[in-house]
Amino acid sequence: MSRVHTEPLPPSADPPGPPSGGRAEPTRRTASATPKRRFTPRARREGLVFLALALPNLALIGVFTYLPLLNNLYYSTLNWTLGSTNATVVGLGNYVTFFTSGDAPRVLGTTAVFTLVTVGGSMVLGLLVALALNQRIRGTTFARSAVFAPYVLSGVGVGLVWLFIFDPVYGVLAWILRGFGAASPQWVNDPDLALTMVIIVYVWKNLGYCAVVYLAGLQSLPKDILEASQLDGAGTIRTFWNVKLPLISPTTFFLLITCLLSSLQAFDLIRIMTPLGSGTSTLVYEAYLQAFGAFNRAGYSAAISIVLFAILLIATVLQLRFVERKVHYS
Repeated sequence: MSRVHTEPLPPSADPPGPPSGGRAEPTRRTASATPKRRFTPRARREGLVFLALALPNLALIGVFTYLPLLNNLYYSTLNWTLGSTNATVVGLGNYVTFFTSGDAPRVLGTTAVFTLVTVGGSMVLGLLVALALNQRIRGTTFARSAVFAPYVLSGVGVGLVWLFIFDPVYGVLAWILRGFGAASPQWVNDPDLALTMVIIVYVWKNLGYCAVVYLAGLQSLPKDILEASQLDGAGTIRTFWNVKLPLISPTTFFLLITCLLSSLQAFDLIRIMTPLGSGTSTLVYEAYLQAFGAFNRAGYSAAISIVLFAILLIATVLQLRFVERKVHYS
């Protein structure tokens, strides 16, 4: 018998197809080729729950925050007296008047001094108080409550109490100075002293907030890092500057933003302690005086408010853009 020699197909050769006239079997589609449904019933249900919870909050924010902002932007382009039914469109005239008159240097300078001193003073004193309260000694719980108490008090009540202290005739400070044979300064009547008086009260009221936040940051520091610094022979001051201060930089960054925004919008203490704004007319209080004071210029007041909004926005963006780079997140 003769053997028929068959050679195997090369690896690159295609397998034999169906005979001519035959019908190829349909290939099975893999699971990965099956299109997935984008919105499953569970996803739709969760989306409806999210909208039900978020839409009321978004509506309130839109009605009470962004709509007044847009309205205020429109009012700033009007020459309008508060309560009047007539208004004249002046475009950017109110802004030009503000920056070309003597109001801008005075108001912006007062705002800058008040903000820088109150933010720096509150944070520095708050950090020092937090370092003292972080010690394991008796009475720290009472001391923490006493330090934080002024922050939660009403600004109107705090202003009235401190007005009695600073009163040049009947005040407690005047009585103490008379005991030493000295006369009390005219805190309210002197513009420079009036600003100093308000700054002292504002720092006293808000340093408790900074102290409590700094205390929380100090108590959350890793114990092993502090123990390692002690083993390396670092003293108290060196440990603070090289270990503790860098580790609480996120806390410092948070306080810098919140305190800056709060100081730029301070109103209650200024209104109670210096009703006429003599030497204490920051942007917020100047906007109040222009709209509700003797000037009665609502459009001009709205322009000052927009200037304040722009400063707040720029300050926040600059802090998030540049200052946050110095923050050490452990």
